[in-house]
Amino acid sequence: MATTPSLKGVILVGGPSVGTRFRPLSMDCPKPLFPIAGRPMIFHHVAALAKLPGMKEILIVGFFENSIFDRFLTEIQMEFPNVPIRYLREYQALGTGGGLFHFRDQISRGDPDQIFVLNADIASSFPLQAMLDFHLKHQGVSTILGIRVDRSLVSKFGCVVANPETHEVLHFVEKPESFLSDMISCGIYLFRKEIFEVVRAAIDQRQAKLEEQGIDDSTIRGGSERIQLEQEVLSLLTSAKKLYAYVCVPGKDFWMQIKTGSSVIPANRLYLQHFFHTAPRKLSNAPKPSLSDITNKADEGVAEVIQPAYIHPTAIIHPSARLGPNVSIGPRVLIGRGVRVRDSILLDNVEIKNDSCILNSVIGWDSKVGSWSRVEGAPGESTALNTTVKGYKIPSATILGKDVTIADEIAIRNCIVLPHKDIKASQHNEILM
Repeated sequence: MATTPSLKGVILVGGPSVGTRFRPLSMDCPKPLFPIAGRPMIFHHVAALAKLPGMKEILIVGFFENSIFDRFLTEIQMEFPNVPIRYLREYQALGTGGGLFHFRDQISRGDPDQIFVLNADIASSFPLQAMLDFHLKHQGVSTILGIRVDRSLVSKFGCVVANPETHEVLHFVEKPESFLSDMISCGIYLFRKEIFEVVRAAIDQRQAKLEEQGIDDSTIRGGSERIQLEQEVLSLLTSAKKLYAYVCVPGKDFWMQIKTGSSVIPANRLYLQHFFHTAPRKLSNAPKPSLSDITNKADEGVAEVIQPAYIHPTAIIHPSARLGPNVSIGPRVLIGRGVRVRDSILLDNVEIKNDSCILNSVIGWDSKVGSWSRVEGAPGESTALNTTVKGYKIPSATILGKDVTIADEIAIRNCIVLPHKDIKASQHNEILM
């Protein structure tokens, strides 16, 4: 009988100087902790790692202040008590490969057989067990998770060319200028413990190139340890024929990047639909997700919910409201009479007054939307950018930052509204500062 391999998990979260495209949401919440489908973004990563047999420890690596993750770590450790979960802070931004190398002793502690590395800014079904099974069958150092996309999107990602029979990666190019393959890297990697030798070789190779050019690497931010996993380490593995690709199963697995604030809406939809079909209990903190989960506390009536939807048990919702599909309602949200909410995220302490409509939008913490108002983003994936307006690219979703107040009978369409704004006139395709 085969023994269960010893595993470690690493989640790369970056730091506060990145994720600027996620504003204004990242102005009041670190991007990795932004709630999607009712849970912080990286909760979904931790949950996927923690349920793997043989997982010994999960490490979150980045350069946020330690205090940022204190509450999250306390709460998630209680949820997964059998797997230690820690945060390791870089002394400065070291790149995706540099952070791994800097903490190689911590990651290698306990001598794990295999190491999962996940980028934080993705949403996925995380087919980690299938990926591990595939990984154990070949003799490579690494397996990357790949997914096939429309060829028009390939240039935005790391492009993977693999042998169709052996799945060995023959070529890996980050954001290619011309079409090479319809398979892209998902930012999910599985390494044997020898990976640190490869990273060291990539660092040495990089230093040699800098010396040839007469550049002192001490003058470069991050110094000799700064290195990118995608551009420098994976290319070395490819040339050594030690990199393989496990491809997401169409119709079963999902994946997307979470770069802009608008992208949390399709990510929310993907998670909700995934949980609704595979683990419906995850859609609510109540024992079972049903219409009775959101009984109005005052009238004991029941609002209409079109699944999938996540409703926090502390939300108060008028029985005449209609919610869903693809809606996440946060703690202490108050939704009034006749309100319609669809394809949206309402964060903590939001109030939506009578007869208003929220579509394809994110309503920030402590915000209020007046009666008979409409907050709306363009339909569709909400990840594309519309045309440039007044020098700015306007996202297809509407995003309200923290503590925004929308007056009665106002329409807000395809706008980004920065925190602490009072909006008293209708707005379209604007960034409201």
